[in-house]
Amino acid sequence: MGVNEIDPSIAADVESLAAALKSRGWMLATAESCTGGLIAAACTDLAGSSDWFERGVVSYSNEAKTELLGVPAELIAQHGAVSGEVVRAMADGIVSRSRAHIAVAVTGIAGPGGGSQAKPVGTIWIAIALRGQPAAATLLQLKGDRSAVRQQTVAWAMRALNVTVAAI
Repeated sequence: MGVNEIDPSIAADVESLAAALKSRGWMLATAESCTGGLIAAACTDLAGSSDWFERGVVSYSNEAKTELLGVPAELIAQHGAVSGEVVRAMADGIVSRSRAHIAVAVTGIAGPGGGSQAKPVGTIWIAIALRGQPAAATLLQLKGDRSAVRQQTVAWAMRALNVTVAAI
């Protein structure tokens, strides 16, 4: 599925999220690694997204995670880029570097290569951060090819954002 072909269920989740964020006067920021900007693209595909989408950072390399999001290089060295510790630091980093009230961060192994016994292809970490609160991370083990893993990650991120905002 290409950037211009947003899955209808993801588009519906984006619309729900947009309404919830606008009703609160909140802004969203994204920090993406394995999805390469697909979450931001899904958000900005909706007309009027500038009312609630503040920014997105694609931090694909470890250097970008450090330079753009403030993820300590030592944290990456200790836990690996695909870890709960790093994804939480990514989410906290994008919130602190933006005017967003909520952020989502993702890192993972979309495949087809790059996996290991400990972290197989489909290993994805998602974190949600609210301004003033530490980020919470979730580990996913997704199945499918690279495109499927990336699309599932976007869908999970949208659902997690909706659940978080609805709970506030």
